[in-house]
Amino acid sequence: MRDSALVWLASGVVGVSFGAIAVAGGLPVWVPVVMSLVVYAGSAQFSAVGVLLAGGGPVAAATTGLLLNTRTLAFGLAVADIIGRGRVARLLGAHLVTDETVAFALAQPDPARRRAAFWISGLGLFAVWNLGVLAGALAGGALGDTATYGLDAAFPAVLVALVLPALREGPAVRRSALLGAGLALAVTPAVPAGVPVLVALAGLAVYGRGGGRRTA
Repeated sequence: MRDSALVWLASGVVGVSFGAIAVAGGLPVWVPVVMSLVVYAGSAQFSAVGVLLAGGGPVAAATTGLLLNTRTLAFGLAVADIIGRGRVARLLGAHLVTDETVAFALAQPDPARRRAAFWISGLGLFAVWNLGVLAGALAGGALGDTATYGLDAAFPAVLVALVLPALREGPAVRRSALLGAGLALAVTPAVPAGVPVLVALAGLAVYGRGGGRRTA
């Protein structure tokens, strides 16, 4: 609960920013609120709203969101045995799969703690994100862009802290992480938010070299 609270805090800050930006741009309050409940994907939501505010249609906005969310296919494979086996658990768990919940769960040392970490962090993150979006949407443009205060750095900082323990697993993991991070940084100025995460998956191409396959 203590460790998850850091992720929840960062999520609430970004959620407030998203709700405020969407409404300040001219969208009605219900759009960011419903999108957060149904879509529940930060980068995809920001990008979809960006397309709408730029004059694009709903099809273009939805396509952008779907493209950015393709990374959750890999995340789903990583936590498939953690979520549970019942239909309700798998349906709800799939909705809670995010960068943060997957990183938090996989950082735990055993299956029981991974499952607990996934559900505790996931349910809390969902609640805080939606409350933050609602608060930001109701406040409208009064808050301005929270990135002005540097609060947008909270999420990356938390994610770095979550994945650092994985780098101890061996040189193959560190090599893949370094390549993926370098590729993501290289394309960040040229592509929409969320796409660098997809590009970073190319770092897995070097994982099997030097013993990575043997330890998988």
